[in-house]
Amino acid sequence: MPPPKPVRILLVDAHPIFREGLSMVIQSHPDLLLVGQAENAEDAFSQFRSVHPDVTIMDQRLPGVSGTEALIAIRNESPRAIVMMLTSSKKVMDVRRALNAGAAAYVLKNTPKAEMLRVIRWVSEGRRHIPPEVANTIAEHLGLEELSPRETSVLKLIRDGCQNKWIAHRLGIAETTVNFHIRNIVEKLQANDRTHAVTIGFRRGVLELE
Repeated sequence: MPPPKPVRILLVDAHPIFREGLSMVIQSHPDLLLVGQAENAEDAFSQFRSVHPDVTIMDQRLPGVSGTEALIAIRNESPRAIVMMLTSSKKVMDVRRALNAGAAAYVLKNTPKAEMLRVIRWVSEGRRHIPPEVANTIAEHLGLEELSPRETSVLKLIRDGCQNKWIAHRLGIAETTVNFHIRNIVEKLQANDRTHAVTIGFRRGVLELE
């Protein structure tokens, strides 16, 4: 009986040193075969069309178009494509975007080598994988409502230290409307007050340091 065919892998990562290290790990295992490498979304899509990999390992933070957008483009053309999202982010919004886009796995870049190899083999069989620490982060926010674009804008201005009157001026709305948005933000984020809402906003990935 002939041995099973190796899992054909396309590796997409913006960082040459990380990409080289992971490619060496992959090539040291006879059941895995590296068939292509790319460093941005455009190259990734071109390579995917050329080599038809079994598994694509996709860096989430690519120059220009993000890894999640590249994932969407690939799965729009090949809905059964298996794509592992490789990232350093545990932000809920990043995780949700990737999983909603059809990622088979969401793997942190600090994952030990043996675990990374296990996940590659696991998803190649059509299974999905989310590391426990990421799953726990998602579970913390299940059932919480998403903020509207306007509420997000208000929360960002609160983060920047703006008072309600100045927020109203910046957004061109009445101060009573700002108060209404803040009440909604506090309720949706299940916060104690506006300051607590900012803290939760950072934790959920709604806010970033600027």
